[in-house]
Amino acid sequence: MNRDKPGIRRAVFTPVDTLARVDAVVRRLGDAIDLGLLADGEQLPGETELAAQLGVSTVTLREALMSLRQQGLVTTRRGRGGGSFVTVPDGPAEDRLRARLSDWSTEELRDLSDHWAAVSGAAARLAAQRTEPEDLEPLNRSLEELTRAEDTAARSRIYGRFHVELAAAAQSARLTRAEVTLQTEVGALMRLVLGEDGYLGDVLDRHRAVISAVHDGEENRARDLAEQCVRTSMTRLIELRLGSAHGARGPRPKEDLHGERAPSRNRLGDGS
Repeated sequence: MNRDKPGIRRAVFTPVDTLARVDAVVRRLGDAIDLGLLADGEQLPGETELAAQLGVSTVTLREALMSLRQQGLVTTRRGRGGGSFVTVPDGPAEDRLRARLSDWSTEELRDLSDHWAAVSGAAARLAAQRTEPEDLEPLNRSLEELTRAEDTAARSRIYGRFHVELAAAAQSARLTRAEVTLQTEVGALMRLVLGEDGYLGDVLDRHRAVISAVHDGEENRARDLAEQCVRTSMTRLIELRLGSAHGARGPRPKEDLHGERAPSRNRLGDGS
């Protein structure tokens, strides 16, 4: 299903960061596909147009599209009616996600949690001020889809999409772009914490409460509920990170839930 909401699409197709542009384009488009912001089978803009929208050269874009094709996220057809088309995968493998999670320290995850909560909270507060009942249809639709989703890949896509749609409901292009950027950092990782049906029920209750507060124009309550939703999920992610003995690059120093690293033992004096 194509969810062509202008605010969301503008956020996906905005200039990427100046450093490591090929990787930035791959991550921006790849995560947008994984989150369901770009629909299966959807045709991407032409190379010249897409390169201009992302603020990169056509050479950089072509390298990024090649990488996306190798990952099975994009299919390119030649000739009349051709172009680059989205291919929605089943989702990134869990071992890849755990390796990605291990690259974050708990301090970094806490900082990300603060940022995400601030963005989602502000979006919910503004949405409560500015939306009409019909503007909440995408949020209600995502809530229903999340209720029916059985696999963690679909759940993480819908979870992330809900927060992007909440930012779009705030009618703030900057908040929507910020939410899309956050989802490219952490959205896929939510697959690691949305596997339990019991926790999914808690998420559904929180999302339902956010929609209700926005609908009723309760600005502060909407903000608090959205922040709470994010912080609860991030706390579970931090707990999972702490439970990982080894990351993709080997073990890291032990940390507590507040991101403090335990002092390392002196190898010369520990008898080893």
